[in-house]
Amino acid sequence: MIEEISIRDLGVIGEARLPLGPGFTALTGETGAGKTMVVTALGLVLGERADAGAVRLGSAQAVVEGHWEVDESGPVADRVRDAGGDLDAVPGGRAQLILTRSVSSEGRSRATVGGRTAPVGVLGEIGEQLVVVHGQSEQIRLRSATAQREALDRFAGPTFATLLGDYQEVFRRWQTRQGELDVLVADRERRAREATELRLAMDEIDAASPQRGEDVELAEKSERLTNLEDLRLAATEAQEAVSAQFSDDAADALARVDSARRALDRVVSHDPALVPIVGALAEASFALSEISGQLSGYLGLLDADGGRELEIIQERRATLTALARRYGPTVDDVIDYLETGSTRLLELDSDADRILELGDEVASDRRRVDELADELSVQRHAAAVRLGESVTVELAALAMPDARLTVQVEDRELGLTGRDAVGILLQPHSGSEPRPLARGASGGELSRVMLAIEVVLAATDPVPTFVFDEVDAGVGGASATEIGRRLARLAETSQVIVVTHLAQVAAFSTNHLVVEKGSDGSVTASNVRLVLGEERTAEMARLLSGSPDSEAALVHARELLTNAHPLP
Repeated sequence: MIEEISIRDLGVIGEARLPLGPGFTALTGETGAGKTMVVTALGLVLGERADAGAVRLGSAQAVVEGHWEVDESGPVADRVRDAGGDLDAVPGGRAQLILTRSVSSEGRSRATVGGRTAPVGVLGEIGEQLVVVHGQSEQIRLRSATAQREALDRFAGPTFATLLGDYQEVFRRWQTRQGELDVLVADRERRAREATELRLAMDEIDAASPQRGEDVELAEKSERLTNLEDLRLAATEAQEAVSAQFSDDAADALARVDSARRALDRVVSHDPALVPIVGALAEASFALSEISGQLSGYLGLLDADGGRELEIIQERRATLTALARRYGPTVDDVIDYLETGSTRLLELDSDADRILELGDEVASDRRRVDELADELSVQRHAAAVRLGESVTVELAALAMPDARLTVQVEDRELGLTGRDAVGILLQPHSGSEPRPLARGASGGELSRVMLAIEVVLAATDPVPTFVFDEVDAGVGGASATEIGRRLARLAETSQVIVVTHLAQVAAFSTNHLVVEKGSDGSVTASNVRLVLGEERTAEMARLLSGSPDSEAALVHARELLTNAHPLP
């Protein structure tokens, strides 16, 4: 339930506060005073698209704030908490929720839910569970087959809603599996070619059996073998320079170091400062001996038949290069291709089994879809009869005593909502042919049909708040009185807010707000105030005659109020 709406700088409304509360609230005012802006404000705080043109001229932004009372443990409260918002607890397991929407003159929009900034879409999700708005656009929508089916489905009740949810789950699964099966069947030849090509590639890679890093290792070996003679000459020369084992020449490095060490050994006892030098020469002699041994070993490893080994290595490198060119660009990439190709080949080879499996699943899902669609149709046909009869009774009370509403349910192609096409037909007068609402109802008749449907639906699918924007358009007299009476009846189970220009409708309200237009000489602005007692009578008189001071209109206004609210 909406407790209060605050509006600032929206359209012609400078600043206004609408105390709403339970029951039936009527909103009246002169043409152009801004009654529609109140509905616009409510739409903004419920997530509708923002329009910078709605910001009051000269203002930086328009702000709308709504205070709701909601169930502390209901789905609305859960969604608010999911969005990070807070709720203020009130007695009776209820909570207060504050929603805010601002729109700047540049078109920027900002929303808060329970004091926390949130995407505008969250307002829309919450609003769907809080308020149903009916205006001229909703009357147009009621002419569509989709809206008529949705109305019937709402009337069918929670058991039907559960069945519809089960049907849609199976239907979506069926469609998904059917799509996968269609792709597999359509691509069977292409996938078979891919499998053949992949198998040949894997055979080629398996035959070569490449190893990770092998190309780098072979490149190093190739470089060494290509320069084998240069390496041998350089190593031999280096070894002879270090230690000429097979020569009488004492000019090698090891002999010179040993000669220097022996020379110092003879005199080291005369000067302790020579001790570390002699030690260093001994270490150098040992290091040179190690180097000489390493060079001997290196020369021993140099293959005398390096030419043949180089040929083998070059052939292997050519094989790996060819693989890398086709499946690389590196040998490691080739090996990765082999590993992933095995998985892909397993998938492609299992196509035949998967097609058979999917075929069985699709057939099973289709059978279940047909079963559930049949159940939906049975329940829709039964609900259609009840809805038509109930709305017809309401239309009689809305000054359409000879009208009859019929809900037709006909077969169509299977879809997400079943196989039923729903159409609402109206027979406005005895002897006339029932015609679709889109062609057979005037604006005034459509207003009453819409109201009658909502009154009936409220018994099985209650909504916290209804907002009607000039639901009485095109009607008057006794019809208007009956519309007011039915709105009052709807307000017994839901909060009802009505923008109206008819005193016969406003008389039944329990809360009467007037949108007033004033002027400061340059800027025209509107505000909203609650009227009671004689002020309300005067507003009713203005609605009846255009003048709040007309004695005849005042008498009529008091009569309307007395009839609408008789003393117990």
